[in-house]
Amino acid sequence: MKLVISLIISILSFASASFNDGDVYICKGKGSKKYHYTKSCRGLSRCSTKVYEVSLKKAKEMGRTLCGWED
Repeated sequence: MKLVISLIISILSFASASFNDGDVYICKGKGSKKYHYTKSCRGLSRCSTKVYEVSLKKAKEMGRTLCGWED
């Protein structure tokens, strides 16, 4: 039982770290202030420019915050 719990914790930790360190999507249109975990997020549906893939760190450095649809 301890092995199963340990394995589950390891998998969740790895998934969380990978998700948080990965790339996100942003719109560079006028007034864009959010980042998105998925390119198909409905928050990007009105983007007036190309959708760009950047690191989460870069998006946060740009002052972006998580889209409300993905919160």
